[in-house]
Amino acid sequence: MASQHVLFEEDGAFRAGTVLSGTEGALQVELASGKRVKVKAAHVLLRYDAPAPAELLLRAQAAAESMDLDFLWECAPQDEFGFVELAREYHGHEPGPVEAASILMRLHGAPVYFHRKGRGRYRPAPPEILKAALAAVERKRQQELQRQALVDALVAGELPAAIAQHGVALVVRPDKNSIEYRALEQAAASLHLTPLRLLLARGAIASPYHWHRDSFVAQAFPRGTAFSAELPAPDVAVELPLADVQAFSVDDSSTTEIDDAFSVRWHDDQVTIGIHIAAPGLVLERGDALDAVARARMSTVYAPGLKYTMLPEAWIAAFSLDAGRPAPVLSLYADIEAQSGTVLRLRTVAERVTIAANLRHDVLDEQVDDASLAAGLPGVPFARELLVLHRVALALLQERERVRGRPEPRNRIDYSFAIEGEPPAARVAIRRRRRGAPLDLIVAELMILANSHWGGWLAERRAPGIYRSQSLGRVRMSTSPAPHDGIGVAQYAWCTSPLRRYVDLVNQRQLLALAQQQPAPYAAQDADLFAIVSGFDAAYTMYADFQARLERYWCLRWLAQEGVTRIAATVLKEDLVRLEGLPLVARVPGMPSLSRGTHIELDILERDEVELSLAMRFKAVLGAASAEEALDAEGDEEDATADPAASDVAVTTPEPVAIGAERADSAEPMLKDAGPATPV
Repeated sequence: MASQHVLFEEDGAFRAGTVLSGTEGALQVELASGKRVKVKAAHVLLRYDAPAPAELLLRAQAAAESMDLDFLWECAPQDEFGFVELAREYHGHEPGPVEAASILMRLHGAPVYFHRKGRGRYRPAPPEILKAALAAVERKRQQELQRQALVDALVAGELPAAIAQHGVALVVRPDKNSIEYRALEQAAASLHLTPLRLLLARGAIASPYHWHRDSFVAQAFPRGTAFSAELPAPDVAVELPLADVQAFSVDDSSTTEIDDAFSVRWHDDQVTIGIHIAAPGLVLERGDALDAVARARMSTVYAPGLKYTMLPEAWIAAFSLDAGRPAPVLSLYADIEAQSGTVLRLRTVAERVTIAANLRHDVLDEQVDDASLAAGLPGVPFARELLVLHRVALALLQERERVRGRPEPRNRIDYSFAIEGEPPAARVAIRRRRRGAPLDLIVAELMILANSHWGGWLAERRAPGIYRSQSLGRVRMSTSPAPHDGIGVAQYAWCTSPLRRYVDLVNQRQLLALAQQQPAPYAAQDADLFAIVSGFDAAYTMYADFQARLERYWCLRWLAQEGVTRIAATVLKEDLVRLEGLPLVARVPGMPSLSRGTHIELDILERDEVELSLAMRFKAVLGAASAEEALDAEGDEEDATADPAASDVAVTTPEPVAIGAERADSAEPMLKDAGPATPV
């Protein structure tokens, strides 16, 4: 007796085999491969005697592929039907096993035409649904053709317009279902490249510089860096008294956001120092359209050769403390004992002051040094005022160092970047400047005084604010005052950069309300304050990372530009080194174990401007470190490995580091508005 065979469905696929044994509910079936399986009787679609299972599947599949689906759809009953029923109608006679199986396979393989209703049972798609489905299938086919064309072009070394149009977006925030992304991913895989490297190779991203810049902009400013033309214009016509002082600022020549100035008045045995802060908070109110924009940005972004401001240029111009006009300010007046430099009294006033001059670091730094201070600053504008301010700054520093329990670093170096030309072909000059120059010291100490006092004043008057604190090396922001051990003050609140830092603007609103005896805009436990702290930390970290990336990029560009293949370095710890003359820290795997501060020589093997990596090889020891150099190297290691969001004095970039990054061992930028500088 011939063996009986069955066609059955298993996991969405059709299989055929020979029945070995069976019961009413299940069969023991041997497949063509020799494997034996248990098949539920309900899963059996066809029982037959011949041909053999493997032959049935092969012949049925070939016959199914030759069937015209449109004709089959027209032949099918309009209601639900079984496949044997349609096979009988299609062939005009009782179908054989191959004929029935071929109809089954064709129905099952065409879900657009036939909707499955059960095992071996189908229903033809309604005409309107079929039409829409076929259109969708055709669209998908065309998309696949487009995708393959893009893949072929990319692999062949071409840049299709569709890929060029998206550029950085294909890597930063891609639509992974898009034709362009899938084509890029497939082409990159076939060429053994990352999508980013392929986009750079084909010119969809113009250069590594454009990648670093544009990827940041895409993430930080998804709607673009420009301000809406619908934002309100500034109105500085505020009713405030005009102070009887002549104020001057100290900034770098490139600074456009001049937000602090100073004045000095003499009395019998006292002097009164005025610290005057630009006051956009007088008219930029909480919750208005521009406030929402400033809050979204959180701060001005600085990086070598770039600046994206927190406020529109018109607002900056209106409130910046530019020389030659009275400006609305929030002033802190400190009555100082002339001889000792001791602060006797402090008071806060909302007023207007006349800005007599804008002094510039890059013009005066060489004229204002220890020797010229001893000689009385001959030929320096506002010499008498600067002498007083420097003496007071030294007294303030001495008191902070007493509280800190250790001195401020004196010999650390700041670096500034000058970008000449259009990136990436621009030339870069990297300039060094020793931190703690007299003008820097004046600005830093007076800003610390203002931020510390105003933070305490807010707490004393029970007006909430946003504070910076540091304990056990950990810097944090909160709405409650706490000591800042790194600076050496009882509390510290950013208040002195309201043109470029949103936290300062928020605190200024609170201070202005107190000074003018009005209700504070933010009440205790205001949810907005907590949200601002969180949002600022996130933006700060992103901006600081971008600044560091571009500074590292331009360091690598400088090495290439100058043809440097061998360079001196200082050991920070283990395999971590700082390159000489550059704000660039890198690791040198395999380097011998050397003490901190040791001078060494390295061979530069490879630079990667995309990954911002530098491959180097140890060459030789140049010399041992002195005790002072070892101490400096320890500080450099702390700077190099610190979390950027946890440092506390602004690293200076093309202008000041307006993101307000502060180093943990001092409080305001030593070069607050000097060109792009990085502390090392």
